Parts: sequence; structure tokens; C-alpha cells
Amino acid sequence: MTKRIDLQSILADLGPVFADQAAEMDDTDSFIGNNYDALRERKVFSALVPANYGGGGARHSEMCAFVQGLAHHCPSTALALSMHQHLVSTACVNDRAGRPGRALLEKVAGGAILASTGANDWLESNGSMERADGGYRVHAAKPFASGSPKADILVTSAAFDDPVAGPQVLHFPVPLGAEGVALMDDWRTMGMRATGSQTVKLDGVFVPDAAIVLRRARGPFHLAFSIILTVAMPLILSAYVGVAEAAAAIARDRARTRSSDPVTPFLVGEMQTLLTTAQIAHEDMIRLANEFDFEPSVELASRVLARKTICATHVIATAEKAMEVTGGAGFFRKLGLERLLRDAHGAQFHPLPEKRQHLFTGRLAMGLDPIEPTGRVELRPAA
Repeated sequence: MTKRIDLQSILADLGPVFADQAAEMDDTDSFIGNNYDALRERKVFSALVPANYGGGGARHSEMCAFVQGLAHHCPSTALALSMHQHLVSTACVNDRAGRPGRALLEKVAGGAILASTGANDWLESNGSMERADGGYRVHAAKPFASGSPKADILVTSAAFDDPVAGPQVLHFPVPLGAEGVALMDDWRTMGMRATGSQTVKLDGVFVPDAAIVLRRARGPFHLAFSIILTVAMPLILSAYVGVAEAAAAIARDRARTRSSDPVTPFLVGEMQTLLTTAQIAHEDMIRLANEFDFEPSVELASRVLARKTICATHVIATAEKAMEVTGGAGFFRKLGLERLLRDAHGAQFHPLPEKRQHLFTGRLAMGLDPIEPTGRVELRPAA
């Protein structure tokens, strides 16, 4: 019988080591490559792959807890890891349902690391594809490819103007070592500076027909996104909840030195309530994912997205309140709080941003198509 991976023991071993380097990598915009090497050596990247495929057999909730704990030590490592793991999670759900997924899972079990660009693409996707002998040529610039400096496979999509079906989006993996793939080294940001989430340029990259795992109409919501959102948002927000918890811990430690101040306990109480709200929303996303046992639907996607907004908003509010609790000491970089505050603000940019989520959820609640009709690409009539 294959032994299941012990993620908490790995966290206890590696977390403090990662923490020692986190501030320096943030200061220098360095990628957490050594951390990725350590995680690969301990088989964390294949932890979610089913044991019968050669993986660690971990549960989705266990990986969420690992990412959350890892963020206490190095938020950039936690966030980059979550991007790989949400792709693995999506493949697990698809494989269970008899859709393409096993081939990718077996590659991950063999040591492959994945990078994603899906969040930035959303329903429209960017770039273009043209037919070539036996496949397609892809031209695109794909930002936010977290972990790409150490990744082996880019999981992405691009627009294709099908002469019969009309505007489509095709989803496919691309080896990052393929001809025409270039890493642009342009990740210079306010927060999460060490994730390596640079732009990947695809300049005429060949994608064979056999590599296309999904074709869909460009513009309308597709149920594939219900799967992606349901498994991805709990993992990604795990990193940010960990950031908020770490910020609150610093603030509480500083507050104890001012326990006689009548205002400080009130501020700490505010902070704890904000943090609790973020944690509750996050825990409920994990519940909805239900260890990959769920029925995808647009309603489920809306529920997950609403909880993502609640969680992200309160993560940021917690970090900001932690700065208020700490006072001027929090303004000094050596304390580490200002770095956590910068990192926390990244939560708002994952899909969907707050106002777009409100529109999606509001339209659905009114019995309307959740995607604004004027924002979609209409299909051509069949020839």
C-alpha cells in the first residue's frame, strides 16, 4: 500500500527555512527557485495526484491547509504553489468524470511542474491561433504565469476564429522548452514579488491537434470554469488567508506591549473579527469543493466567487487593521508587516475582481445570463 504524503511534517521542516529568505527575495525581486527545488524533492508538487497514478494521494483540503501554513513563512512560495496545485486539482476532477486529465496527472507524478495563465484569460482569452499542418500556431503574450522560471509545462488557452463554428477558445498545454516560448522577466510588482509570475510569450508555438483538451465558444460562460473556480479559489485564497493570519500575529504581539492603552484592545478586536470573516469564507469555499466531489454549475461558480470576494476583502482589511494596531513600528520594513500588507493586496486581482463578481452574481440572481450580453462574442451561424 502506497504511503500518503505527510504535508504537515514537510511544512514543519521547510517553513522556517523558507522564512529565513523571504524578505531578501522580496527586496531583490528574486524568484523562490530554491524553495521550488525543495518542494519538488519532497514530492509536494505531485501530492494531489492519486496514489494509483504515482502521486501522494493528498486531499484538496490538506493541500489548502499546507498552502495556508506555508504563507506564514513565505507568501510568494505559497501563492506560486497554489497555481500549480489548482491545475492538478482541475485535472483530478476531470479525470474522475472521464474527461481528459490523466495524462497531465501522470506527467506531474513524474516530476513535471505546471504554470497557469487562465485567470488573466477568463472567458475571452487573449492571443490568436491559426491552422497549421497537424495542429495550430499560437501567437500570444500570457502574463501572470506564476512559478514559470521552474515550471515545465504551461497550461493555457488562446482565441481561434473557426471558419464554421465561429469565435472559439482552445485550451492546451505547452512545454515551456518548446520552440517559440520565451520568458519575459517582467515581474516587478508591489507585492508577491518572488512568485516569478512573469509574462510568457508564445511566438508561433506549434500545438498539435492531440494537445487540445477543450474547445468552447469564446465569450459565454462554460461549465469548465465552474470546475476551475471551485477547486482553484480555495487553494489561491489559502495563501492570502495565511498572509492575513501572519499579519495579525505580528500585530497581536506588538499590542501586548500596550495592553494598558484603552484603544488597543478595541482595535485588536476589530482585526480579529475581520480575520475571522476571511477564515469563515475560506473554509466555506473548501466545503463547496468537497474533496473534488461536486456537480459543476453556474450557480456553484457564483457561490464560490461571492465567497472569494468576501475572503479577499477581509484579508486586505485584516492586514490594514494590523498596521493600525501596530502603529508606526509597522511602517518599518524590518518588522515584516508592510511586506504582508503589500502581499495581501494581490488577493483582489484573482477572478473575479469584486465589481465583476457582483455583476456576475447579481445577473444570475435575477435570472439573467451571468455574462453581460454586450460583453460576449456572438457565434456565427453554421455554414
